[in-house]
Amino acid sequence: MRLDGFECGMSAPHIRHNAAMRALLVAGVLLLLLGLASLFVPIPYRQRHGINAGPVSVGVTTTERRKLPPAISATLIVTGAALMVVGSRRKA
Repeated sequence: MRLDGFECGMSAPHIRHNAAMRALLVAGVLLLLLGLASLFVPIPYRQRHGINAGPVSVGVTTTERRKLPPAISATLIVTGAALMVVGSRRKA
């Protein structure tokens, strides 16, 4: 393929395919890291308990730190790994 007098070895569909594969690879890495982090890093959860009576408000706010369920973490890890495998394959 010639482009402005220069020889170009890659066609436009091939370039788009490489960009799509790279995007899948990056998305896979992000999901994998997010899944691994969700196994160890708890997420803060705030809840307010109280009574509102007109302009008067009495209550307490509690904060808990909860980890995601292991099934969600496993789903994120498996999906991330699958996207990485698909994104790392080359077009034949």
